[in-house]
Amino acid sequence: MASNRSMNHLRIGTAGWSIPKQYLDVPPQGTHLNRYSQIFNCAEINSSFYRSHRLSTWAKWADSVPEDFQFSVKAPKAITHDAKLACEPAQLQIFLAEANTLAQRLGPILFQLPPSSAFNPAVAKAFFARLRDLHQGAIVFEPRHSTWFVSEADYLLNSFSISRVAADPAHVPAAAQAAGWSQLIYCRLHGSPHTYYSAYPESYLRSLAAAIVAHKTRETWCVFDNTASGAAFGDAQILQRLLSAA
Repeated sequence: MASNRSMNHLRIGTAGWSIPKQYLDVPPQGTHLNRYSQIFNCAEINSSFYRSHRLSTWAKWADSVPEDFQFSVKAPKAITHDAKLACEPAQLQIFLAEANTLAQRLGPILFQLPPSSAFNPAVAKAFFARLRDLHQGAIVFEPRHSTWFVSEADYLLNSFSISRVAADPAHVPAAAQAAGWSQLIYCRLHGSPHTYYSAYPESYLRSLAAAIVAHKTRETWCVFDNTASGAAFGDAQILQRLLSAA
């Protein structure tokens, strides 16, 4: 873990910070977040997708983790799914004000689009421009409709310094590869073949570790979202161990 924490470009963690019962070797004292943050150096906040949180809650999260820990934050479904990016400016402003309460512990803002949300160049450009007026930090997009995986969309993402998620399983083959702004690689690993449940075989994690080492000059996040069975925690630990030995 010391090696992992010294690699400032690399962050490994899970969606949320639950610690499954089968992992008894974690630090025994403190809240789940306190204990989790002694093992991993990032977590993805998914609850923000479903509901707003008090500013005091965001501040409490930030105060519960070490200085080198960061959170990525998933944008509300009201923006990505209901409004399909054509949201009211106030919706975006309120969400960003909440997320920015994390201060220096705020990492990328994640926008996951529904599979039905096709690439609309005019809507996307307007949203990206509004978003960049309000937020200069890291932004990652996880589109799932095939129309997003074209050169026009990639060019638009890159022009606003927005990275496209590398996802597994990939809804289309190109979704497995990161694109857009190349200085941030954000991998979301949902579990395969049973999404949200399946653990990854070590052979897959070894291949992932090799790919990360090959791009070691870029900031890289690997977030395991196969949390339904508790597999994410173990997979993240294995990847961490593989990279520490690399």
